Amino acid sequence: MNTTAATTKDRAVFQTARRVNQSLTAAMEKRALVWMAERAPGWVTSDGLTLLGLGAQVGAGVCYALARYGRDGLIGVILCVALNWLGDSLDGTLARVRGQQRPRYGFYVDHMVDISGSVALMCGLGCSGLLHWQTAIAMLVAFLILSSESYLATYTVGCFQLSQGIFGPTEIRILMILGVVAALRSPYATLFGHRMLLFDVGGAIAAAVMFAMAIAVTVRHTAELYRQEPLP
Repeated sequence: MNTTAATTKDRAVFQTARRVNQSLTAAMEKRALVWMAERAPGWVTSDGLTLLGLGAQVGAGVCYALARYGRDGLIGVILCVALNWLGDSLDGTLARVRGQQRPRYGFYVDHMVDISGSVALMCGLGCSGLLHWQTAIAMLVAFLILSSESYLATYTVGCFQLSQGIFGPTEIRILMILGVVAALRSPYATLFGHRMLLFDVGGAIAAAVMFAMAIAVTVRHTAELYRQEPLP
């Protein structure tokens, strides 16, 4: 009796955070996802799409690892990244179009899947021989810090920031595919006269940018919360 009452009360006070996506592809992507969701057959479910997104991200990690033995694995990465976009982006839209939203369940599962898939992806990338392990670990740590800040801000600020500036998940996937296409031509890049692994250069830049974003957003949200909760 008490458990049921508590559960009902929790559902009544729970409020979905405002979603903000200002990325380059946001408007076009939203229209495309709604179009696909409205025409999706009944056997396609949000949970099924979430599993597709996770499986594709793990698959991309496996393909990266296989690229150590032949660049054909990189072609598999491109396919897996595209499938990850489909599953990860369409699951929430499908639930909203069908009126089947489960805000707490969806938020929790979706982001645990993102974290797990990212770990698998970076492990595969670290095994690929296309970059050094230190770079893969730096990217993973930066991503996890930035993600943690986003989840904490969702609870404390009431705003779920899907993008940072003009970059969102879709833009990151596009950059990944462009990097793979470049690596298919040559896994090396010349920087300031030094021959380096292409993914080491790109990964170092990505990690530095994510760390910088995490610091900037943390400072902004800390200042905002400090103003909203002044000392008596």
